[in-house]
Amino acid sequence: MKIRSLPLLFSILAPLSVHGQDIQAPIGAIAQIAVTGRGEVKVSPDRATIQVSVQTRATTAAAAAAENATKQQSVITALRALGLGNDQLSTINYNVYPEQRYEQGKEPVIVAYNVTNTILVDVRKLSQVGPVIDVALSHGANMITSLQFYASNTEAARRTAIATAIEKARADAEAAARAAHGTLGTLLEINIGAYSPPPPRPMMMMRATAGGVAQADTPINPGEETLVVEVATRWRFLPAQ
Repeated sequence: MKIRSLPLLFSILAPLSVHGQDIQAPIGAIAQIAVTGRGEVKVSPDRATIQVSVQTRATTAAAAAAENATKQQSVITALRALGLGNDQLSTINYNVYPEQRYEQGKEPVIVAYNVTNTILVDVRKLSQVGPVIDVALSHGANMITSLQFYASNTEAARRTAIATAIEKARADAEAAARAAHGTLGTLLEINIGAYSPPPPRPMMMMRATAGGVAQADTPINPGEETLVVEVATRWRFLPAQ
């Protein structure tokens, strides 16, 4: 008799198990509050990039290029003497173009050639930014076409911004629940928005005069950057009974 009762017992329990799963309501049917929070954290730049250019002019392209090469090599040697490695110095632009004179009714006449050679200097210590500029200008460079500061490691700041954004989202959700005469329930979902680090902060373009370089050291103030993270949240809403 016990052996025959086993199939009967199973047939009774199985439907009960399925019925128990059907009782759970889908998330979409739960009363919810959706809130987006924004977290902002100030970060201090710890690195910089500088574009250093040597521009020369001569009656022939070969002469302008030769003079340019000599001056730019002097600049690079001086920068290496500051402790910058080869991986911190890279050529990003080299341009040769003719300078022409135009007269009405005549063909343009080339009067000179201009050569511009630009290197990008990756400065990993902000204390070196001023010396890099001063040394480059004193060894043949005559244009600083770009100076940008950036933060090399923002992971800790990003996580702090995420936590701040969630705290703000919770506070707004609680205020909404009280206004709707209910209470805030459990957190149902978090979506962290796409993150990109703060863009490099450019400084005003500078150019050295042809007559020489001022004796005073170049002052540098990197300031701060703002890192922003947005977080979308959904919370369970519990209406008042």
